[in-house]
Amino acid sequence: EVQLVESGGGSLQSGGSLRLSCAASGDTYGIYSMGCFREAPGNLREGVASIARDGSTSYRDSVKGRFTISRNNANNMLYLQMNSLKPENTTMYYCAAGPCSPIWGCSDSRNYWGQGTQVTVSS
Repeated sequence: EVQLVESGGGSLQSGGSLRLSCAASGDTYGIYSMGCFREAPGNLREGVASIARDGSTSYRDSVKGRFTISRNNANNMLYLQMNSLKPENTTMYYCAAGPCSPIWGCSDSRNYWGQGTQVTVSS
């Protein structure tokens, strides 16, 4: 079992930056990929960024060049640096850990999930 706890969400104005953090605990040895998802209409979760154990990354097209994902395998931390935020980036963001790379290559049921953190960007 893996537990994921996100932090770093908040409210800010368009153009600002936030860094989301995700702490993994429990049986972390088997984690291959970690990533961030956003909540989309219909309670769907869309992959935003993914990073594998070897450091290879994948991004949703709409965030390329603005978001940077990184991880520290030694302390089981995941980070998502979000720059140039826009109002359309407003939603809940979820940390996930799982066996596929990119992480959205697996069905949701194969991933572990955090509780989510809200990001609100005002114009």
